[in-house]
Amino acid sequence: MRLLIHDLCEYPERWGLCDDTVIIADDQKICPCKGCFDCWIKTPARCSLHDDCANMGLLLSQCDHLILVSQCFYGGYSPFVSKVLNRSIPFILPYFTIRDGETRHPGRYDGRFDCVAHLYGKTTVREKETARKLAQRNSANLLMRSVKVVFYDTADDIETIVP
Repeated sequence: MRLLIHDLCEYPERWGLCDDTVIIADDQKICPCKGCFDCWIKTPARCSLHDDCANMGLLLSQCDHLILVSQCFYGGYSPFVSKVLNRSIPFILPYFTIRDGETRHPGRYDGRFDCVAHLYGKTTVREKETARKLAQRNSANLLMRSVKVVFYDTADDIETIVP
């Protein structure tokens, strides 16, 4: 399964999405994470917010490819894409482990996925560097198999997103 998170009003047909793609778009009811950690303690793996993103941890565990399409804001994701990614806490456990010499949370699920971040908008060299570092840190935190970042001047320049 592919999981597409995007901040556009709609996605173009040329992206070639198939039937097994789950789409999270800016037109859905998605609340910001309130930092309560209920998804770790009270309702393990399930967010206590009842919206279209309550099962984000499970979605990540079932996807093979995470595809992000976001305007690049100062080397980061758009507010919407950031809001959705902040809801991925149920994908990991509240405990700590050491991985690659760093303290990390272990995964709740066995599933691992590849990620491609398609970032659009006028960006400086420094913003691109920051975006690549952010994607690498997200990759380490969410136990991704791989991560790739591609930059575009505009969203219309994105021809295909299918890995």
